[in-house]
Amino acid sequence: MHNAAAMAYANRAGQAWGGFSQDPVIIRNRENIVMKAHLASGQTVAVRLHRVGYQSRQSILSELVWTQALATAGFPCPLPVAAQNGDMTWQGNGPLVSVIDWLDAECIGESGANYAGTETDHCDLYHRIGGLMADLHTTTDALDLPQQPRPQWSAEGLLGDTPWWGKFWENPSLDSVEQQLLNTTRQACLAYLPPEADADYGLIHADLLQENILQNADGLWVIDFDDSGYGYRPYDLGAALVQHAECPYLPSLRAALIEGYVSKRGAIVSDLDIQVFMMLRAFASTGWIISRAAPDNPKQRFYCDRALTLAREIRL
Repeated sequence: MHNAAAMAYANRAGQAWGGFSQDPVIIRNRENIVMKAHLASGQTVAVRLHRVGYQSRQSILSELVWTQALATAGFPCPLPVAAQNGDMTWQGNGPLVSVIDWLDAECIGESGANYAGTETDHCDLYHRIGGLMADLHTTTDALDLPQQPRPQWSAEGLLGDTPWWGKFWENPSLDSVEQQLLNTTRQACLAYLPPEADADYGLIHADLLQENILQNADGLWVIDFDDSGYGYRPYDLGAALVQHAECPYLPSLRAALIEGYVSKRGAIVSDLDIQVFMMLRAFASTGWIISRAAPDNPKQRFYCDRALTLAREIRL
């Protein structure tokens, strides 16, 4: 949806929340279109136009149920905002719309940008992020939530014949030898992963990239639960590190993240576990980009190169 059409559609949707005091401002137009808006009531909110065909209405509602419960329990994430009639979503002849509270905070980083501080500062940050993830998982386990209709980031959902984000080994940038490497590694990972019933498995964010972790004077916040679902808990840690796969001090960053997580949650998470789940996230992204960029787009090769490098480095 083009920006002008998205703006007009958002203004229509805004009537369900009492209207906006001025036109909303588009912050991002990627998977979802996200806008900053001011309700007539004076509240500042984020308006989300959800990608058509990705999540069902029921699935989006379940995300809002979870995040509402998390925020109410004190976990730092945005609180959903109900429309005036009590509904959590609105839809016209376009994408589903939801509204959440606006967070006045900045993301901790961006894909492709080097960290501006020292290695020590960076590791300290990721120690805190490990603790944040532990709080997410522990708080979630304490909630009395029914089973949610969310994606399954299971062994099958990550590595099966039809992964949730696509057949990564069929990315058009791969040659036959590279395809074979990813397929061989895929089978090794399937053998490595424990059955879900024997693992720390439950609701996860599944997309804890730098852009989805915000920071302000109050601390760290988590946003964008669009890809959340049921999965192995270490997948969240792997996803948080995947953008740093090329970082020269990645082992130190990984150790800090694990220590922060274990210090709060007490769960046993090995260094190899996190390396494997970082690789699985790289695999997933290699599948994700297939339908979102032209076959000759450099982004296809970027994700492939990262996945291939990790597949060559990690020995199972």
